[in-house]
Amino acid sequence: MGHRKKNAPRRGSLAYLPRGRAASIVPNIRTWPETSLDKPSLLGFAGFKAGSIHVITVDDREKTPNFGKPVFNSATVLSVPPIFIYGIRAYGKNDKGLFVIKDAYSDKLPKGLVEKNTKPKAMEDALKEIENNLNKIVQMSAIVSIYPKDAGLSQKKPIIFEVGVGGGEMKSRFEYLKNLLGKEIRINDVIKPGMYVDVIAITKGKGIEGPVTRFGVKRKRPKSRKSVRAVATLGPWHPASVMYTVPRAGQRGYHQRVEYNKRVIMVSNIKEAEVTPKGGFPHFGIIKGDYIILKGSVPGPAKRLVKIRFPVRPPKAKVQPPKVLEISVRR
Repeated sequence: MGHRKKNAPRRGSLAYLPRGRAASIVPNIRTWPETSLDKPSLLGFAGFKAGSIHVITVDDREKTPNFGKPVFNSATVLSVPPIFIYGIRAYGKNDKGLFVIKDAYSDKLPKGLVEKNTKPKAMEDALKEIENNLNKIVQMSAIVSIYPKDAGLSQKKPIIFEVGVGGGEMKSRFEYLKNLLGKEIRINDVIKPGMYVDVIAITKGKGIEGPVTRFGVKRKRPKSRKSVRAVATLGPWHPASVMYTVPRAGQRGYHQRVEYNKRVIMVSNIKEAEVTPKGGFPHFGIIKGDYIILKGSVPGPAKRLVKIRFPVRPPKAKVQPPKVLEISVRR
């Protein structure tokens, strides 16, 4: 095949390589934001995706044509059962990056959680060691657990992950976590209506797909080659290898993705306001406890764990609770 007569842009983005399956269904948060809070606070939470609804709110964006008028918003509901704080983790920093200085675990663990050093004396010794090394600590986080069964799911085993802590000095963060150790915390203690948050989740899995679907490669003419939905050429003679930039068939979906600056429309529970539509959410069912409503879509299917994080690049918009006129609970 000689020199091609027409040039064309490359098909598909290289921004998300490698497009392999996520290592775990529980997303991993690699970065926690630096906040200007006066008091220490958890910088994240987690919940389970229930489904989508419509919410009518009053547009509070100043200098817009619809300011003060009702606005129709598509929104996503997350079921957020309380999380249990059962450990403290202190990080130091050296030339190789962050390393764990000490973990302290509560002596009161709920059913299903097993840890080796959970005796009262071991907890006290670990807390003392963390307190003595406060000058070496650069980051602190809470080791928490969330129970899917509290959200109405069938899984009995708790999901364990870390949540960063920000605000105040390191000593006040330590005292804050020390008081929370062995206790439950609810979503309204961390997230408030009107805030902007980042959502991290594993997207829907699509399985193995070809380059036409996976990268948007153009189909060839039916009689030009034996194949129609394949790449026309895999590259030149030299280098005599297929470059990673060439669109190939492979996994599509089931990737970890982050969506930034989702506005919190409402943080409530079923006793204050009912949000479950008639017949329940498809593939999820009925919300039984606390829930949060986020404007827009959220990655992943129903029942997928979604982590909520304080924004790492917050917008300059004014933070104020939106005025909700109506929540659609009909199908």
